[in-house]
Amino acid sequence: MMKHMGIVVLILCLGGAGYAQDTAPAAEAKPVHPDVSTWKDLFKPDLSNADKPEGVWTFENGELTATEDQAIWSKKDYANFVLDLEFKTAEGTNSGVIVYCSDPENWIPNAVEIQIADDFAEKWANSPKTWQCGAVFGHLAPTKSAVKKPGEWNRMTVTCKGQQIDVLLNGEHVASMDMSLWTSAKTNPDGSEIPAWLSRPKAELPTKGRIGFQGKHAGAPIWFRNIKVNALK
Repeated sequence: MMKHMGIVVLILCLGGAGYAQDTAPAAEAKPVHPDVSTWKDLFKPDLSNADKPEGVWTFENGELTATEDQAIWSKKDYANFVLDLEFKTAEGTNSGVIVYCSDPENWIPNAVEIQIADDFAEKWANSPKTWQCGAVFGHLAPTKSAVKKPGEWNRMTVTCKGQQIDVLLNGEHVASMDMSLWTSAKTNPDGSEIPAWLSRPKAELPTKGRIGFQGKHAGAPIWFRNIKVNALK
């Protein structure tokens, strides 16, 4: 009888160990950038479907760049979409990807800007975290600095679905913003200060608008390529 009892105990122990292993939480999957092979280009090669200042933006050899600090815009509005692109900084670059813009003539308070910056430059490294690459500028700091050094191409995916905005930078999920929480134009939900020129609460912004790119800001250039967009249901 004792021999049989030992066998039963052994079976129960092995079964319990197997059950614990089967129910252990799986490791969180690392986010990946989407397959954009079937997605549409945001801009035509001749920029005929873009609103832009004359003589500032050029699209050559598949690369989009500007000579001045003036933005370029899609002519149509977008709601519920994924934007995927590559960008390259220079030393000191400060630029941005702009979504949900309802007023291109006065876009700064009337849009959401995903910050692009050369985080290796002392000027931006010492700035508020919400001014660094991958941030929702002035509102939400990135979870980490994932930008590459100047001269190297970076990949960014911005997903906009209603008031939810998520940013993937070089395979890192660096920002996740629920705009409905930003009900003040003066302070962020964590109590940090919002720059005065961002004078409209993000919770009030429409979730449909132009997509744009900031030009040569702070005296340093920026380059974009492979700009793709895909509508979400």
